[in-house]
Amino acid sequence: MSDSGLPPGWAIATINDTGRYINGFAFKPSHWGEAGRPIIRIQNLTDEDKAFNRTTLEVDNDLTVRPGEILVSWSATLDAFIWKRETAVLNQHIFRVVPEPRLVHPTFLFHLLRRSIWQMKETEHLHGSTMKHINRGPFLAHVIKLPPLHEQTRIVEKHFTRLDAAVAAVKRVQANLKRYRAAVLKAACEGRLVPTEAELARKEGRSYETGEQLLARILKERRAKWEAAQLAKMQASGKPPNNDEWKKKYKEADKPDTATLPSLPKGWVWTSFGQVFGVFVGATPSRAKPEYWHGTIPWVSSGEVGFCRIQQTREQISDLGLANASTVLHPPGTVLLGMIGEGKTRGQAAILDISACNNQNSAAIRIAGTGIPAEYVYRYLEGQYERTRTLGSGNNQPALNRTRVEQMVFPLAPLSEQHRIVSELEGKLSLIDALKREAERALPHSDRLRQSILKRAFEGKLVPQDPHDEPASVLLERIRAERAGLKPQKKSARQKRTTATASA
Repeated sequence: MSDSGLPPGWAIATINDTGRYINGFAFKPSHWGEAGRPIIRIQNLTDEDKAFNRTTLEVDNDLTVRPGEILVSWSATLDAFIWKRETAVLNQHIFRVVPEPRLVHPTFLFHLLRRSIWQMKETEHLHGSTMKHINRGPFLAHVIKLPPLHEQTRIVEKHFTRLDAAVAAVKRVQANLKRYRAAVLKAACEGRLVPTEAELARKEGRSYETGEQLLARILKERRAKWEAAQLAKMQASGKPPNNDEWKKKYKEADKPDTATLPSLPKGWVWTSFGQVFGVFVGATPSRAKPEYWHGTIPWVSSGEVGFCRIQQTREQISDLGLANASTVLHPPGTVLLGMIGEGKTRGQAAILDISACNNQNSAAIRIAGTGIPAEYVYRYLEGQYERTRTLGSGNNQPALNRTRVEQMVFPLAPLSEQHRIVSELEGKLSLIDALKREAERALPHSDRLRQSILKRAFEGKLVPQDPHDEPASVLLERIRAERAGLKPQKKSARQKRTTATASA
């Protein structure tokens, strides 16, 4: 590429001119441990919450990465990143970038590297059939247009910094909305969201049904339904009972242990899902039997249980499939709870807006018949999501099961108060969701704006050129001459062992 068409003061350079690109060390599983410094792998760049592998192995100081430094993943995930987590050591397939401060502004270089990698992807300047990567030589030799350092600084300060601040502000809004949502759900579960029924009854001089009385009524009704069903079975078989001894077979649900639970507002009571509701675990009809599938009965997989309302399902089973599997058809208003999964699935909930069956990876909490609004239970589970996940963690119990779901406690408020809580929650959460959608729409807009700004910046059209800036070509020539005059230093045997190879 010639210098023709370059803005005044700009120079043709290569990525190699912009600094040092230090490849990470090839840590082996034998180097890993629970203690020591964290190791930065590609997964830690693409997922900021990804747990670290750690090492006590001593490595060259050049492989130590501190917050704010630029990293380039040159294999599999091809991109540039700003390191934001704790000081760590660098794994292979990642370059640590040490910018040449006389030639490039670090923030400008970060965006320049991202754009260069994008260009290499577009021109298929990559290697590897399955795991794409960029070889070190072609990467460092990639040709770039470089403005004077002072012009880079003006671009960063006048445009990049402002845009980054705007994006950061949107992300702060998202974080605040998430915290506010959690606070609203917590207040609802603790009786602080709306006036309690006890307070209103006292002011109005009336009585009310407490949560404890509601629980007693539900338990009485559950027993009455069981007795009616058992009596109908015995009469249908021609063996009507002679006395009431058969009623002793009814198994009362266990009361939850409330000794360590926090106190509740007046009129509330602790109970458990198993004490108040029927809890069912579904099943999957045999996939080897085509006649069990493609019917008209909605069937919910665990992947569909994700804090939502279910109005249709991806798959349906037939009457034959229902008859030959231990799943049952649940009425609308049933709350499903994900029980399996180390990702986000376990602990997520959903409300059935239709009659549907479920698979074995979720529990169905049947609310119908109690008078309790399904949304009350659903929102409680949403607020308890992180805690619910811990109930199903551990080496011996990696998942929830029916017994654990039955034993899960929840606070039972007076029925009229439950409805007020649900109404207030829906209003506040709807507003939060609307603000969240606005923030989500703003980020793609800012990304498009960023790309427009970057395009103009790299064409020399974003800020005016200043004839007083030292030309990048002059700086580049001087730096290249200095590099050419430097003699390579010999490395010690230890440095050779621990410094990553330069070849890709």
